[in-house]
Amino acid sequence: MAPGQLSTFLKRGAIWGFIVLELIFFSIAGEFMSLSEKAFMNWDNMLLLLKQSAPLGIIAMGMTLIMVNGNIDLSVGATFALAAIVLLDSMTWPFMAAMGDWAIPFAWMFALLTGVALGAINGFIVWKTGVDAFIVTLGAMLGFRGLVFMYNGEQPTSHLNWTLVDFAEAQFLGLHTATWFLLLVTAAMWWLMNRTVHGRNAYAIGDNREAAVNAGIRVGPHIMINFMIIGFLAALSAVVFYSESGSVNPNDGTLYELWVITAVVLGGTKLTGGSGSIISTFGGVLAIQILRKGLGHIGADTETVNLVIGLILIAVLFLDRQLNVRGKEALRV
Repeated sequence: MAPGQLSTFLKRGAIWGFIVLELIFFSIAGEFMSLSEKAFMNWDNMLLLLKQSAPLGIIAMGMTLIMVNGNIDLSVGATFALAAIVLLDSMTWPFMAAMGDWAIPFAWMFALLTGVALGAINGFIVWKTGVDAFIVTLGAMLGFRGLVFMYNGEQPTSHLNWTLVDFAEAQFLGLHTATWFLLLVTAAMWWLMNRTVHGRNAYAIGDNREAAVNAGIRVGPHIMINFMIIGFLAALSAVVFYSESGSVNPNDGTLYELWVITAVVLGGTKLTGGSGSIISTFGGVLAIQILRKGLGHIGADTETVNLVIGLILIAVLFLDRQLNVRGKEALRV
């Protein structure tokens, strides 16, 4: 197998082999080390795993688009928290409270528009200043988090609406509402990336921005739209999650950006842009969630989970670099 083909296979297919190995390992280890009497691959356990994957998974689909484009967004966790606060707090506003359950779609709209607006700010600054997206969104992460604390101090924002709870906890064809949102977003982003001009342009810009400009692609507006998309998806993730929980703390969403980037990179998307797959990102999200749930199943603490996932991320980045170096050497021959 040629180096380029090997690299593609490992990026697109290896994640599913890794998931199989995880399931086998935790199923066997769980027989001896688990604190629970339930088997790890219990059907209800797997359905719950899918549901728990939704908040990070929805954002990861947008992060794939951003990273394929050659950028990154470190502000998604703060955007997630701010959209959640807008969602819950807006339903307590006098004119909204007077509407009863009819206020729910308006609360969703306010939250989603918040995410789009924050994404537009990031995209506009990257476009007009030319500053690297890493720096821009690092500043945005701090700024947006500051807005979260300014909104309600250090106190949680709470509003439990039982209609929302019933919607969030509902099941259709055996799958939870959150799982359906994750699957629909995955399908929509796959279509965007593989069946539209915008998706093809994302790969072109990430692979060679100068060539994309010469080809007539409007890179600036394209980048801004992508940041608006990930802002929308971060807010959608908050809508899905907090419709059920009904309470958001100012620190919620902290480190989400790192979890999401880990899942996307584990799925084979290059940090340098130009290469990535929505389906493989979905696999990366599942792999991360299986690892978190599996380590918890056998009694590992949070610190161990973070350590293991950090080591896996380093190993994946090292392997990606080695494969790319070999591929370039092969092209020179």
